[in-house]
Amino acid sequence: MDRRRFLLTSLAGALAAPRRAGAQQVAKVSHVGYLGNKPIVVPIIDAFYAGLREQGYVIGRDVLVEERYADGIPLS
Repeated sequence: MDRRRFLLTSLAGALAAPRRAGAQQVAKVSHVGYLGNKPIVVPIIDAFYAGLREQGYVIGRDVLVEERYADGIPLS
C-alpha cells in the first residue's frame, strides 16, 4: 500500500468516526406546597403567582405549586 492511500484511508476513518455528544442538562423544577384547613382566598394566591412571575418564574415549568386542604378538619 502506498503512502497516499494509507493517509487518505486514515483521514477518512477519523472523519467518519462518531463524535461524542454532550447530554442535555435537566432543568431544576422547584416545588412549593401549601397545607391548610380550607382553600386560600383567591386574591392572595393570585398575588403569590404574580410575585413568582415578577421574579421570572414560569408556573409549571420552573416551579410547581401544590395545594392540599383538610376540608375544615383542624391540622395538628
